[in-house]
Amino acid sequence: MGMKMKLFKTGRNKILNEKIARIQMNMENNYKDAAQINFKEFEELLDSFEENGKIKGGQMRYYEEQRVLFAGKLKNYTHKDQKPYWT
Repeated sequence: MGMKMKLFKTGRNKILNEKIARIQMNMENNYKDAAQINFKEFEELLDSFEENGKIKGGQMRYYEEQRVLFAGKLKNYTHKDQKPYWT
């Protein structure tokens, strides 16, 4: 019987993990607009879960770290800021 590798630690939020995976996938594929949209969705979900008491403690700290990490990576991550190769 084979064991499946777990991408995320148990006890984490499946919906938020899926958003993180989408952000990472879109960044890897240079889909800048999609990554920005996914990050905004991630932030809205995280805020909603926190407000409704669906996430707290260690989970909240983990996702706050992810928020800060992605906010830094996505700060100037847009097509608008991309310099054309011919200039």
